[in-house]
Amino acid sequence: MASPPILKLDDIHLTFGGTPLLNGADLQVEPGDRICLVGRNGSGKSTLMKIAAGLAEPQSGEVFRHPSTTIRYLFQAPDFGGFADVRSYAEAGLAPGDDPHRVTYLLEHLGLTGEEEPARLSGGEARRAALARVLAPAPDLLLLDEPTNHLDLPTIEWLESELSGFRGAIITISHDRRFLEKVSRATVWLDRGTTRRLDRGFAHFEDWRDQVMEEEERNLHKLGRAIEREEHWLRYGVTARRKRNVRRLGELQSMRQEYRTHRGPTGRVEAQASDVAQSGKLVIEAEAIGKSYGETPAVANFSLRVHRGDRIGLVGPNGAGKTTLLNMLTGRLEPDAGFVRLGTNLDIAVLDQRRDDLDENDTLAHYLTDGRGDTLLVNGVQKHVTGYMKDFLFQPEQSRTPIRELSGGERARLMLARILSRPSNLLVLDEPTNDLDMETLDLLQELVAGYEGTVILVSHDRDFLDRTVSSVIAPADLSAPDGRWTVFAGGFSDMVAQRKLSADAVKRATADKKAASAGNRDKAQPVAVSSRKLSYKQKFALETLPKEIEKKQAEIAAIEARMAKPDYFTKQAEAFARDAKALETLRGDVDRMEEEWLELEVLREEIEG
Repeated sequence: MASPPILKLDDIHLTFGGTPLLNGADLQVEPGDRICLVGRNGSGKSTLMKIAAGLAEPQSGEVFRHPSTTIRYLFQAPDFGGFADVRSYAEAGLAPGDDPHRVTYLLEHLGLTGEEEPARLSGGEARRAALARVLAPAPDLLLLDEPTNHLDLPTIEWLESELSGFRGAIITISHDRRFLEKVSRATVWLDRGTTRRLDRGFAHFEDWRDQVMEEEERNLHKLGRAIEREEHWLRYGVTARRKRNVRRLGELQSMRQEYRTHRGPTGRVEAQASDVAQSGKLVIEAEAIGKSYGETPAVANFSLRVHRGDRIGLVGPNGAGKTTLLNMLTGRLEPDAGFVRLGTNLDIAVLDQRRDDLDENDTLAHYLTDGRGDTLLVNGVQKHVTGYMKDFLFQPEQSRTPIRELSGGERARLMLARILSRPSNLLVLDEPTNDLDMETLDLLQELVAGYEGTVILVSHDRDFLDRTVSSVIAPADLSAPDGRWTVFAGGFSDMVAQRKLSADAVKRATADKKAASAGNRDKAQPVAVSSRKLSYKQKFALETLPKEIEKKQAEIAAIEARMAKPDYFTKQAEAFARDAKALETLRGDVDRMEEEWLELEVLREEIEG
């Protein structure tokens, strides 16, 4: 016999004036479920989660929670009021009989001592403290609202591992696609007040959503055609019995009502970055730069050349020095050593992770126009501010709304709207994905990919990095950053693969060395290490491979530039297909040559002692 659900929400309705937020939403949770709750910003996800937790009440509908079920809810903005330190805050989540050592374990793994003062916590530290509080009691149902916001990559990966061994049920809201793919086994889609469930993880959601939307569009088209037929009958064919005519007229009115009141999906953000004159070919040159805070180096002896059109991502643990490095590269912070030279004709647009640019009392219209009337110039075209706001899914009546009344996602969209209206050729994005819904994330990815200038961004979103950047800068040692930074070609997944390849090559070289040493001990006359040497073929390959790799990469860049042209595919489909195939072959060649060169370089270093 199947066990009863631990939570069941049935036909939930809630309206905050105007359009219903929840209009018959359902949610059922069985023991051990792993559910991701997805939907647009403002669709009611957090509200539905709060109803599930008992923190909000619906206007109508049934809520069932199993009497023995323990529930913990992770707030997006935790309240530390009344707590002297982080440990007392985390221990307050324990129930009688819970193990207090669990709090110690969690705080240690989350990089906290427990002695931190709540008022001095950064956004990432506050989120880690809140996670310790909800994970400590090992509840039957864990409700996580944006758990990865402000977390660095090592902490996100630790959280994924911790949740994989969690025995209770989990419902998660998150914009982090990679995180959702790893922690979910079912997906609940909240759309226009109602819910649909897919008993598969998030990796399958987007294909399923597109099928649902296509089917809805077909059904709406069929309804429109049916109304046309009935209206034709009403005008020309009312000759049958009165009773039958009254019934058909009633059905026609019902169809008209359904068609009129149909709520289509929320529109997607429509925007593009404002163009400006091209920058010089060399955008940034950094030579042996360094920056320390006391005895701790944030950046040490780092050199980089950034060319026009580059897409660069900075990754690493919180506190590793990403923002320091970003500020030095963009000229906002002077290095202690070395120099940074900015290229010519640069116009820089910056999205700061702290959102310092926002005045809580400012209105949306005033913020977007800098108080210069009701219009702004976008790509050389004068636009009314309310029309521009619509492109970013803001309603005209919100133009006089104070910024303090916006949600986190709406604030992120507003800041994007502002920086994209400013002409720029260097886009600097510090944690741009925080609080964005997936549809707006999709738009941001398209903007970055199609941006005519250069992009430097800091992000912990692995999927976003894979989709947007062409190279990644990361600490040489992710587990213990020491100021040394390394540049990797490709996105985040490419960086992980290259790190693994390098580690495997070192392991193989070490194993070979040990095996050689063991063999030498068994011989009466050991062979001196100095007698080992590279063959002529290996030497030649070691010298020529970097040039070959550089040549292939130049070919790749040329093809990518050609394929990036908006009308290339539509006007020259066959040439586009040939380029796509050639690009795949070239990338495979580069991967193979880089692996060969790396193995030869490790071997050379071993021979030279």
